[in-house]
This record gives sequence, C-alpha cells and structure tokens, in this order.
Amino acid sequence: MEHQSAIAYGNHYQNGYRGRDASETGWGHKWDFIVVHESGHEWFGNNITSADLADMWIHESFTNYSEGLFIDYFYGKEASQAYAHGIRSGIQNDNPIQGPYHVNKEGSGDMYPKGGVMLNMIRTMIDNDEKWRNILRGLNSKFYHQQVDYHDIVNYVSQQSGLDLLKVFEQYVQHTAIPTLEIKQDPSGRVLGRWISEVKGFHMPIHIGVKGQKRELIQLDQHFRPITIKGLTKENIDIDTFNYYVGLLVE
Repeated sequence: MEHQSAIAYGNHYQNGYRGRDASETGWGHKWDFIVVHESGHEWFGNNITSADLADMWIHESFTNYSEGLFIDYFYGKEASQAYAHGIRSGIQNDNPIQGPYHVNKEGSGDMYPKGGVMLNMIRTMIDNDEKWRNILRGLNSKFYHQQVDYHDIVNYVSQQSGLDLLKVFEQYVQHTAIPTLEIKQDPSGRVLGRWISEVKGFHMPIHIGVKGQKRELIQLDQHFRPITIKGLTKENIDIDTFNYYVGLLVE
C-alpha cells in the first residue's frame, strides 16, 4: 500500500477490490485493484506529496483516475469512461473532498470516486488526449519530489490546458454539491442554458449537441445564455451527462 519504505498487500490475490468491482461495469474485475491503485501512488502520493493532509485528495483523486488510465491502455477509452461513470455509485456528496488546513484532517472519502470522475470530466473538456497526457506527466515533472497544495495543482492544470478551471476545481473539491445545468426555451424558440452553483462566478464548458449529431463544447456560466447550435430545441438537445458529473434541470 502507500508506504514510504515498505510494501503491504491485502487483496487475497483477487481481481477487483476483495473481489468487488466498484464500477459494477465488469471492467474492475479484470485486474487486481490493490496492485494497480497502489502502484499509482508512486506518482501521486510518493513523487508528488501534499503538504497538508487536507489535500490528500491530490493523492487519491489522481490515483483513482489512474485506474481508468490502466483500463484505457488495455481495453480502450470507452471502457475507461464507462468505469469512471460507474464509480459514481460510490459518491456520497456528504462533505467536500478537501479537508480543513492545519488540523491534520483529510476531506470526505469521496476524494476517491468523485475526484476520479472530476478528472475524467476535465479530460473530456480538454478534448485532446495528447495534451491531457502531457499535463499528467508534466505534473510529475514540475513537482518532482516536492510537497504541493491545492493551488499548485489547480493552477498548473488550468494553465497547461488553456481552460480556466479554477471555478470547476473550487466546486468539485471545496464544496459538497455538484452544479446543475438548467435548460429552458424562450418564447422565440431559442434554447438557453446556465449553471446553478453556490460558487460565485461559476462557469464551466460542457459538450452539447443535437441528438444524432456531433456535440460542441459550449461555454456557460450562471446567467442564461443562448446555446447557438443550428436546429437545437429543448426536445432534441443532447447533453454529455455520461462524462460530465452534473445535475440536469430541463424546464
């Protein structure tokens, strides 16, 4: 397990975690959870280490996501996305995944599945797997054998992705609830969208399209904005809620 000078193993030589697939998709039964997950900590936990236990989410979110990367490598991207979607069933949304600083206290256990799901969502926003791979590798190069905090990780991912992800991380890491996408149609027939979130100034791009057609990355904030996609109606709207962990309200 995640130790500095010793190795511990306790999975009874079974695939999954003690024989269980957390995603309930079947993909988690194809490999030994402990071997894959704890190996991921060689990068996130041992190479990069949080300076305060409050940021243990950095260790566990990225290492949870590394399980999906393992699946991606051996079984393909669709399989890894299915795994990320499946592990949502373990999210409680009981407390933020970041704990309070300076009191030796970690955040919610949601730091595992919710953190991994958040990173899969960010990968989907970036929509460039080579860039995303370079960001993950760059984190381990930039912060090689260093202690880091929330701002180090969030600022690096935002800068390297070319997307302003500060509010996204704030919502998913420092708050309990997830944002809700509200969709409505005005009297002129325009489809409008906005985010409902307790984070002031929250904004996040999301893939939206007409059913049966390719989705587009649409930038939305907390004010209703027209979704300018040709032929879009409230009835034929197609929102990627498979890869985006959000609530949905269609009026």
